[in-house]
Amino acid sequence: QAQLVESGGGLVQPGGSLRLSCAASGFTFSNYAMYWYRQAPGKERELVARIDPSGRTTLYEDSVQGRLTISRDNAKSTVYLQMNSLKPEDTAVYYCQGRESWGQGIQVTVSS
Repeated sequence: QAQLVESGGGLVQPGGSLRLSCAASGFTFSNYAMYWYRQAPGKERELVARIDPSGRTTLYEDSVQGRLTISRDNAKSTVYLQMNSLKPEDTAVYYCQGRESWGQGIQVTVSS
């Protein structure tokens, strides 16, 4: 069965950087688009970024455009989210999603 496991979250100061990773197993990773979502306290889960199966086409939510970058390594069945110039409003639980499966989520906190 499909499994997604996120890693790389934590506490970072405003303006700092983090890289999230999501390791996939149990399905043919290179056949599927992959997504990063986030959910802040008291808010609905929102789509942050999408990458197509080849890795050539990406899509971003407006507020993260230019600061967050989604990428993938199909040989490693892993999708990444590089987060730069982080802001307090980026604080949320971040989820990896693909092939109708979800990771468990990982906390990102941006605070001084």
